Amino acid sequence: MPTLLLTHTPDMLANYYGPRALASLRALCDVRLNETGRVLDDAAALTEAAKGCAIIVSDRQTPAPAEFFAQAPSELAAFLRVAVDIRNIDVPAASKRGILVTHATPGFIASVAEQAIGYMIDLGRHTLDYTIEYRAGRDPEPRMGKQLSGATLGILGYGAIGEHLARLGVAFGMKVIVSDPFKTVTEPGVQQDSFENVLAQSDFVVCLVIANEQTENLMNASAFARMKKSAFFINVSRGNLVDEQALAHALDTKIIAGAAMDVGRAADQKPSLFLASRADVVATPHTAGLTPDAAEHQAFDTVNQVKEILAGRMPPGAANAAAAHRLSVFGSR
Repeated sequence: MPTLLLTHTPDMLANYYGPRALASLRALCDVRLNETGRVLDDAAALTEAAKGCAIIVSDRQTPAPAEFFAQAPSELAAFLRVAVDIRNIDVPAASKRGILVTHATPGFIASVAEQAIGYMIDLGRHTLDYTIEYRAGRDPEPRMGKQLSGATLGILGYGAIGEHLARLGVAFGMKVIVSDPFKTVTEPGVQQDSFENVLAQSDFVVCLVIANEQTENLMNASAFARMKKSAFFINVSRGNLVDEQALAHALDTKIIAGAAMDVGRAADQKPSLFLASRADVVATPHTAGLTPDAAEHQAFDTVNQVKEILAGRMPPGAANAAAAHRLSVFGSR
């Protein structure tokens, strides 16, 4: 059996891999766990842990920079990521050494879309505000709320999560409008419009845009200024899509009514504390996709990738298939 390193710390192993997937992985390989108690977030520590390993299955927090691939064990043939996002893996450096890099598929589509609906209800009906008051032993003053039925849901980015959220919005009786220059929207009850018009018309703006260099700070001061003063901004994609100082200013000056976020620019893509601590913000620590169904989906993606690799076949999710010549040790062609 080849040796495989699973980089997850114990809590991450429980939350993001799970016993069923681990058992399946152990049926295929000699699995070595990360027993350091910390994230392997530097090249030297990852190199040491991976000695003698042919495959690494990595959590999202473990980076694989060029420095790591330059000194990676000679046995290492594949670096598999239990996440969709592989931006902290230097794929060209892996390719230079003939090491395969893969990513998982988005098993968190329903989970993240449902979280966005929860945020909308919480923001529109002041649920968290009332809860905080009651827990402090105070009787909160009732405030007018906003129902979803009849409200306008604006979705920025019409990928798998955006499509699922749009269907939920339609089911709630919302007017759903979408901005995505790379898609043609044909779903019944869903309209497509420009980025600017979606911002201007929506009662709830949900950001689901792909994060890359072109979308850095997509939600900036100009974008927030286009929104209704009564509107709420929700980010369940990536923190670097948002100019955080611009969002803080929009909240301070009542340009928008409030915000909710599962992501930000803090460690592990969590919300930044200076925003998450605000009374006009609802925040969760990057847990929109943290459900057993979502976690197992991605874990079993990597189990199936390992099966394919050991069978001499190129696995799904390969990011650099043409360059992965080290897979030849498994008979891959």
